[in-house]
Amino acid sequence: MLPYGRQSITESDVEAVAAVLRGDWLTTGPAVGRFEAELRSWTGGVPCVAVTSGTAALHVAYVAAGLRAGDELVTSPLTFVATAATAALLGARVVFADVQDDTGNLDPDAAAAAVTPRTRAITAVDYAGHPADYDELREVARRAGALLVADAAHSIGSAYKDRPVGSLADLTTFSFFPTKTVTTAEGGAVAATDPGLLRRAALFRNHGLVRDPAEQRTPGEGGWHQEVHAFGLNYRLPDVLCALGVSQLGRLARFRERRADLVARYHALLRDVPGLTLPAQRAYVRPSWHLYPVRVRDGRRREVYDRMRAAGIGVQVNYVPAYWHPVFEDLGYRRGLCPRAEAYYAEELSLPLFPALTDDEQDRVVEALTAALR
Repeated sequence: MLPYGRQSITESDVEAVAAVLRGDWLTTGPAVGRFEAELRSWTGGVPCVAVTSGTAALHVAYVAAGLRAGDELVTSPLTFVATAATAALLGARVVFADVQDDTGNLDPDAAAAAVTPRTRAITAVDYAGHPADYDELREVARRAGALLVADAAHSIGSAYKDRPVGSLADLTTFSFFPTKTVTTAEGGAVAATDPGLLRRAALFRNHGLVRDPAEQRTPGEGGWHQEVHAFGLNYRLPDVLCALGVSQLGRLARFRERRADLVARYHALLRDVPGLTLPAQRAYVRPSWHLYPVRVRDGRRREVYDRMRAAGIGVQVNYVPAYWHPVFEDLGYRRGLCPRAEAYYAEELSLPLFPALTDDEQDRVVEALTAALR
């Protein structure tokens, strides 16, 4: 089965991990700092803290934002459920706003209509690697007195109006799952433009431990002394995985270039295939494509999905609208809430896209898709 996504691992990645295994550090050591520094070079200088997953990154970001029971979070339903679930777990009410019909990204007008006096944060999702309309969303957040969060699980290396993802929102979360552009096996990160937000994120990912005597309530106990002033969790990404991340980030530019070439080739090969809508791209955006999401019209998505899988092409669907999950249904959310997101989901099909995908394999995908649509 040809997968829709696959990690790209080289001997240099293996050696980077092996070097850590031969050393003194497996958990939090020098590779963590190197990885965070390398990430910073891709976020326009905005500092980052590494965490154990993209889901952990969202949890950490929402805690740093001060999201709590009684607050509201406005976000897109066209995303993996973690974008909303991590806010709900903090007791916040998730308010889903509809998406743009062409990009699948959060619609700024819909977000503005969803804002209330209880809105503490607005989370955009860079669907498929295409950045959301951050200038408009920033204005919505400013008027609401809310923080702007970017779920950039798909979009590391992307740019919006020549500004890198990571610098566009108050808090940005990344994922380094194997199918993403860069992987640490499991892993994530939070970028924060404000030092106070960054400090809260760093504390929460390490149990809330305060080690600086100048900040402790009872310093002078001894060199071992540490204090917890606010609860946190262990979301530390270990050295061994950060070493893999450093090696991977060294090839991010090549990963982006190959993915862009494959997207351009898909565009050319599928341009005249009837029954398909190809992914859109804003003129002012430079995506770091994670998915190639076509839309299969005329109610044929399920049929085409089944025929593609039967042909050995591991297409995927991204995503079930978050509020369709029973856990949100049980909280009172109902279908029909975001019609454009639901229409997008009903047609969406992600074709294989990863740097090691060959032209011959891509031709096979196109031939299978064309045959399935006949």
